[in-house]
Amino acid sequence: MATQIAEENPKHGPNYWKVFLTFARNSLVRDMTFRMNFFLQCISSVGWTLMNVGFYLIIFQYTNTIGEGSGWDRDKFFVFLATTWFINSLVQAFFMPNAEEFSELIRTGGLDFALLKPIDTQFLISFRRIDWSALSNFAAGLVILVAALYSLATREVDPMVPTLISAVLYVVFIGCGVAIMYSLMISLSATSIWLGRNQTLYNFWFYITNFSRYPMEIYNRGWGTPLYGFFTFVIPVLLVVNVPARLLAKPIQPRTDWESMLVVWAVGATVLSVVLSRWVFKKALLSYRSASS
Repeated sequence: MATQIAEENPKHGPNYWKVFLTFARNSLVRDMTFRMNFFLQCISSVGWTLMNVGFYLIIFQYTNTIGEGSGWDRDKFFVFLATTWFINSLVQAFFMPNAEEFSELIRTGGLDFALLKPIDTQFLISFRRIDWSALSNFAAGLVILVAALYSLATREVDPMVPTLISAVLYVVFIGCGVAIMYSLMISLSATSIWLGRNQTLYNFWFYITNFSRYPMEIYNRGWGTPLYGFFTFVIPVLLVVNVPARLLAKPIQPRTDWESMLVVWAVGATVLSVVLSRWVFKKALLSYRSASS
């Protein structure tokens, strides 16, 4: 199907949007073939979200902020939490299933057929399968965000309503966060060509992305300072959630030069991550030897 769409207009190249829609439709049909399994996966994902919400509600019974002097009180932190679910659900829905199957494509020779398709191999590898049940967390995040913003706007002390520019930037930097996470994931997946199987590297991806689930201020002191620097400037996972959440929960005026530079660096880190991951993927393909060779 992807080959047929890609060859519809050979002069101007494949229509990537149509190919993506075809993948999305086929994935939805496949998921709906086993509807009970699909609904159970959705319930499981939402249940995990509710357990996390309950956990942090318990935490805020004993403290006013996450991190001393960080400014992330309960309502603002739930904006942060909703942003985490948005980004994670998009990554898990569109990229995780394909990254997990990449080493299997190499082992079975399926990558040979992908390389023969008249379409960009990285695009084909990245979007061939979509896990629609993972988007249930996106819906859960939306409910959390609306509840947190309503609470922020109606509280008696220091009420806050995000500006239009903050809302627009929030959406833009969620896209940047997804791009950074995707770049890291596709780079680790590409190492399968050199290593054969890289399950340990997938575990590594989960370990380091756990750092993105908390406000970056909690790392910027004591022995956490090296982690703060490394995961902000080398592997910039701390930017993934912190920047968009900060733009919405603490709308930038901007207040400090440091916050302005953080936003600028988030854009630069996104571009660098995408370019570097593209280079790693293409470099890995040059080392690929056909399964039949």
